[in-house]
Amino acid sequence: MKSDRDVVILSYARTPFGRFGGALKDRSAIELATMAIAEALRKSEAAPADVEMVYAGVGMIGAGVLTPARQALLLGSGLRETTPSLAVDRACCSGMTAVGLAYRDIRNGDADLIVCGGFESLSNTPFLWPRQRGARPGPVAVSDPLLLRADFLDKAIAAYTGEEALRAGIDRAAQDEWALASHQRYFAAQAEGYFEGEIFPVGEVSVDESPRADASREKLSTLKTVYGSPTVTPGNAPGLNDGAAFLVLASRRFAESRGAEPLAQIIGYAQVADGPTTGTSTPAKAILKLLDRSGLTPGELARIEINEAFAATPLVSTLRLAKDNPREAEVLRARTNVAGGAVAIGHPLGASGARLVMTLANGLRRQGGGLGTAAICGGYGQGDALLLSVD
Repeated sequence: MKSDRDVVILSYARTPFGRFGGALKDRSAIELATMAIAEALRKSEAAPADVEMVYAGVGMIGAGVLTPARQALLLGSGLRETTPSLAVDRACCSGMTAVGLAYRDIRNGDADLIVCGGFESLSNTPFLWPRQRGARPGPVAVSDPLLLRADFLDKAIAAYTGEEALRAGIDRAAQDEWALASHQRYFAAQAEGYFEGEIFPVGEVSVDESPRADASREKLSTLKTVYGSPTVTPGNAPGLNDGAAFLVLASRRFAESRGAEPLAQIIGYAQVADGPTTGTSTPAKAILKLLDRSGLTPGELARIEINEAFAATPLVSTLRLAKDNPREAEVLRARTNVAGGAVAIGHPLGASGARLVMTLANGLRRQGGGLGTAAICGGYGQGDALLLSVD
């Protein structure tokens, strides 16, 4: 039953996702965000004066430093300087959390039109040189935040991800196979024009940089594992990327008052958290929390997007969604990341959650509608999920 407070997607837009040190390396994180906000707003045909809030996720805030969401708004987004904004730091979940915050505001009647999404320039993420006031002369340790390490863990994310996957019965070969499929599905979707409704060009860059048409089982099998992981390699994990992705959300009342045709409706949003090394399964936990609220089962989902933080993540999460039944997991996997995932597309941390939402909406529309979910892990055992419907 439709309601004035239903939350609908009016538009979405993302930059191409660039490789680390690649075609977008000279574009600041703020600049990428500004362009994506402006394009999403243009496509929505809403007036800047109607936008009541901007929520923007940033995974590595060091590349933006002081109030990056505010800077992006002011640089040239087209929005009024009186528009409030908030930068969200929830690691890889940040962009989806930004969408979730917008959803809650609109559903609760606190706003009617919000721009939300995320951005990242890992190519411009600085090294950390701690202040050592009063220290005697001597060597100073410089650290690189892109190693993604935490003081409370004795190993890298790739290491414990591989261990989690093996405990779930998912070996290196299965992860390589999923990675290969990610590239193959991406190029099949690209050939059908799938991404034309999502991506806008940035200068001369009009396509994602990371997908590899020459990916093969043989090449993937020769790659060495990284950071002490038993299974994770540069081939079955995404690279470090640059990019921005934003959506315009509105209440159904606002959309109808402007004669706008919604692209999708957001049915629900959920956050979860678990132990710091549980990232491969937190997307499943978030999805199950959403489905339980809605009285639905995984089998009722026409399409699933699970961020490929590693190839292991959708493999483990679909197994958990299937209650550890391998046959049922394969059924769900056939509906998961149908147009490829982050292993191919790339993973600009703050932007990926928003990218998943638009890719899900796009996919549901292309296959004639239905229910779908997008989910992502991030930040040492956190997870987010959104439930979408397309008529």
